[in-house]
Amino acid sequence: MRKVVILGGGYGGLAIANELLENQMPHDVSLVLVDRMPFQGLKTEYYALAAGTVSDLELRVKFPVDPRITHAYGEITDVDMDLKLVYLEGQDPIAYDWLVIGLGCTDKYHGIEGAEQYSTSIQTFSAARKTYALLGDVKPYGQVTIVGGGLSGVEVAAELRESRPDLNIRILDRGPKVLSAFPGRLQTFVADWFYDHQVEMRGNFSLTRLEGGILHDANASDPIYTDVTVWTAGIQPVPLVQRMDLPKDKTGRLILNELHQLPSHNDVYVVGDCAALPLSPSGQAAGAQGKQIAEVLHAIWHDKTPRLGKIRLKGVLGSLGKKSGFGIMGGTPIMGRVPRLVKSGVLWRSKRHLG
Repeated sequence: MRKVVILGGGYGGLAIANELLENQMPHDVSLVLVDRMPFQGLKTEYYALAAGTVSDLELRVKFPVDPRITHAYGEITDVDMDLKLVYLEGQDPIAYDWLVIGLGCTDKYHGIEGAEQYSTSIQTFSAARKTYALLGDVKPYGQVTIVGGGLSGVEVAAELRESRPDLNIRILDRGPKVLSAFPGRLQTFVADWFYDHQVEMRGNFSLTRLEGGILHDANASDPIYTDVTVWTAGIQPVPLVQRMDLPKDKTGRLILNELHQLPSHNDVYVVGDCAALPLSPSGQAAGAQGKQIAEVLHAIWHDKTPRLGKIRLKGVLGSLGKKSGFGIMGGTPIMGRVPRLVKSGVLWRSKRHLG
């Protein structure tokens, strides 16, 4: 029996598994899905889990149940691409004929002293739950600081404001404004929302060091005090991928050929945040890429030439609590209740594997 081993049950890995199972797989091919958890966590919603506005049960998606797929749970320690083996902590290695690496990302701390030690994260399911516990324990009128004014930082701040109106919340960013990668209209809309909801915004912040409850700015002599610091200031591929001695782009993502394969190992595919794509990392991009990888595998199995088109994303959506949002759809900025409703619909479809 030939095996496709998928490392990571996130948006990309699960898209591949579902696409392969829903189409005609050869009788001598089986799937193995490897993940540290027995379910997919909807990572694009971890900000709400951390803020306490949803339970973790609401963000769990069951893995597919089918006689053609088995599941392995554990921590992946290494991959030997010459022997075609995947190593799991405390378990026998798993052999593969085709491998998919879809292990996602981790926080990037930019070499800032104390950043990893004294901040909390929303990059994994367990990290978001720990962040929820820390934020829930902040006393009334305490201070929460979010480092990073991109999409994740904005969503954490807005959701936390809805969850804890008693807290003091601030966002720090090295750019002049929050959402610096978005059009000016969206930046202004979000800034106005934060102003109306008493969320402090500080731009041009050059963080040099974190201590327990203290942040230091290169541009100011006085330190900034905080009860909890949430880190949303950048991502990078997981340590396993960081250790791989393979060609990478400047962000550390693995460079692929036109079929999403490693050029030196055509039996290895990379999906999502570990893959060097001409797109910003996102669940939507990982899902679209995953569907193409499934197409390539089907073509190989049926002795056909894969023909892949350009990945086209539908847009970007962000939340400002449960009643407002923002985004870009078809190149057009949208603001207010409509993008929030659209995002809720996308989440509903994700829970049901509907794309």
